[in-house]
Amino acid sequence: MLEYKISAVSQKGGKAESLANKSIIEFDASNGRDTVLPNPAELLLSALAACILKNLERYSEILKYPYKTAKIKVKGERNDNPPSMKRIDYTLEVETDIDERKINNWHKNIIRFGTISNTLATACELEGVMTRIKS
Repeated sequence: MLEYKISAVSQKGGKAESLANKSIIEFDASNGRDTVLPNPAELLLSALAACILKNLERYSEILKYPYKTAKIKVKGERNDNPPSMKRIDYTLEVETDIDERKINNWHKNIIRFGTISNTLATACELEGVMTRIKS
């Protein structure tokens, strides 16, 4: 079993940061909405994007599916009462020459074996597509 640890600190007014490995991630912990720093919901969506892109790379190597670049857009819909993420949609675009059948297989593996994607799928609606951009 893997274990993950981070530490975080916040200053009065809401400027906060977490330390993960040796990287500092700044975020907004204010009562309002910062226009620069990501808020916790945006960090959650970013974690999903990171999970998907990490598994894209992993299964590119395992399945021998080459690609040049990948781009993901993630959108979350928040429920107000109780506050929770109701739905998350994503679009993953991959620059590759592999066929659609392989794209579908690749996508299934990316989602099926993702720690964050599996966790979020149990908590809310998680829907996404993976599309090919020919290189």
